[in-house]
Amino acid sequence: MKMKTLCLLLAIALLCLSPAALAQDDAPLRVGALKGPTAMGLVMLMEEDQGNDYAFTLAASPDALLPSLVRGELDLACLPANLAAILATNTDGAIRVVAINTLGVLYILERGERLRSLSDLAGRSLYASGKASTPEYTLNHLLTQAGVEGVDVQWKSEHAEALAALLLDPDGAALLPQPFVAAALRQNPDIRVALDLNALWEQLGQGPMVTGVTVARAGFITQQPQRLATFLSAYQASVDAVRANPQQAARLIGQAGIINEQVALDALPYCGITLITGQPMVDTLHAFYSALYAQDAQSVGGSLPGEDFYYQP
Repeated sequence: MKMKTLCLLLAIALLCLSPAALAQDDAPLRVGALKGPTAMGLVMLMEEDQGNDYAFTLAASPDALLPSLVRGELDLACLPANLAAILATNTDGAIRVVAINTLGVLYILERGERLRSLSDLAGRSLYASGKASTPEYTLNHLLTQAGVEGVDVQWKSEHAEALAALLLDPDGAALLPQPFVAAALRQNPDIRVALDLNALWEQLGQGPMVTGVTVARAGFITQQPQRLATFLSAYQASVDAVRANPQQAARLIGQAGIINEQVALDALPYCGITLITGQPMVDTLHAFYSALYAQDAQSVGGSLPGEDFYYQP
């Protein structure tokens, strides 16, 4: 589904939502997350709660969560950071961000030992997926800031296609996210991580790269602020437990069908799992969105999110 069409449908549907669509006080809070780092940070909470206070929906892509959010079947959702900004712009503030849940997860892989810096990409093919989304915007920003030109970026529809292209091109490179990086390294021992784009981004002095955020419908925030506060506290405890107990977390991640347990164990240290709220969230997202906006205004919905987009208790 094209982004403009998707946002138009969301705008119409969100305007039609009634207060009755909100979760009742005695019903489980409904939370959607993507099968990746955003859901990985929630697994301890999912295990502890067992559906008593929270009802979790896991999906492979944002398209599978957005209709439920629109219909009022979800109270909160974990989404790509730039998509959250686009939704806020196109729904006149009906969606607000409450937390950052995932920082940078992008890496460049190669076969061999030739890539030492971004400048080494000049004249080479770089296979990637995620065109017109965060991977493209962050890559372009980094290349521009480094003054690197002549990179033959070939966009693929899926991560697996980018990896397959790399395996056929001994001189090429691939831009991939975690945990797909961990899976690729486990399956292909001749591949190595050449560049950490997250570290390169931070070296620009603009704060960290942001991959995922948690959003809530504005009506839910207004009517049930205490339930939101309780959820964010439980979410923080889950993130802390995942980071402190990677083996247990990996087992739960595998059981939840998010990714393979062994891949999860390899990937967890590099998945940027976090929970940032309040003013630190505002500062981090504003810096990140400003960088994306400088590359392409449409990457954040045509304008930078206003103050009302950011929820601060």
